[in-house]
Amino acid sequence: MYIVTGGAGFIGSNVVHELNAHGITDILIVDNFANARKFQNLHGARYVDYLDKREFRRALKENSLGLGKVEAILHQGACSNTLEDDGVYMMDNNFEYTKDVLKYAIHVAAPLVFASTAAVYGLSGPGHFTPTIENERPLNIYGYSKLAFDHYFRNQLALDNVPITAVGLRYFNVYGPREQHKGRMASVMHHFTKQMKDIGKVKLFGGTGGYADGEQRRDFVYVRDLARLNMFFAQIGPYAPAAGSSRKVYQGVVNAGSGVASTFNEVAHALMLVHGVVPIEYVPFPADLDGRYQHFTQADLTGLRGLGCDLEMTGLEAGVKETFATLDAIGA
Repeated sequence: MYIVTGGAGFIGSNVVHELNAHGITDILIVDNFANARKFQNLHGARYVDYLDKREFRRALKENSLGLGKVEAILHQGACSNTLEDDGVYMMDNNFEYTKDVLKYAIHVAAPLVFASTAAVYGLSGPGHFTPTIENERPLNIYGYSKLAFDHYFRNQLALDNVPITAVGLRYFNVYGPREQHKGRMASVMHHFTKQMKDIGKVKLFGGTGGYADGEQRRDFVYVRDLARLNMFFAQIGPYAPAAGSSRKVYQGVVNAGSGVASTFNEVAHALMLVHGVVPIEYVPFPADLDGRYQHFTQADLTGLRGLGCDLEMTGLEAGVKETFATLDAIGA
């Protein structure tokens, strides 16, 4: 059995579909449908069971999940709303929940890959996106809740309390299919596409943060690459050890991005290759994002490569093209 938490969400549902693409269907999806639109992300997916997140956490605490052998846990479940200010909720949902999952993974000796975030880096500039304490200055409680678990996890590793594969992936600016339910938290690819179709132009931020119009830079990472990274470290499907070989043990917290900082102008032009050319309008930077917005992100992939992962990341134009080919194929 493979457990995918947050399995109906953006990244989690893409993990499920990638597992399916490699013939894996023995999957337990854990999520909650407070946002009922997420069910659409599972159209065409194959899995054997679904469990509400609250029931899953209760079963973990009571040791009553009763699944038999667990092959791997891919923990994507979290509140990823960077504007959420309920700290009690965030720490329970992102910090305590992940502690519960780590404890269970150790108990059943299952590889664990869990989602962290580039939000832990806050307003870091170029050259300051390595996973070190000096660079970790989150701007919001979302980033802090993820960083708190990363601290806890790294301490558990230092104490030699984690005898399994356990890897945290700090996701950078993720885009791809199956994010329509995310509203304001969806990627700029989603928002720019909607503008192109609805108003016939795309709106980018004018000069701000020391960058010229539309020249703010982000590390945009294609969601399918993240699904593959999860499978790589959990050693699933094409990344499983050869017959007669034992599983490797991977441990650590590493960045998961493309390694390239692309401008918003470049994103707009990549989208125009799919949707057609439209004008670009530069608009004032929103006041409510002042001090809460990363004008620059770029994953340092040294740690990822140091763990032995040599997967090639998808380029911006290729990822955008595949995103909308997938959306067309699934009728989204």
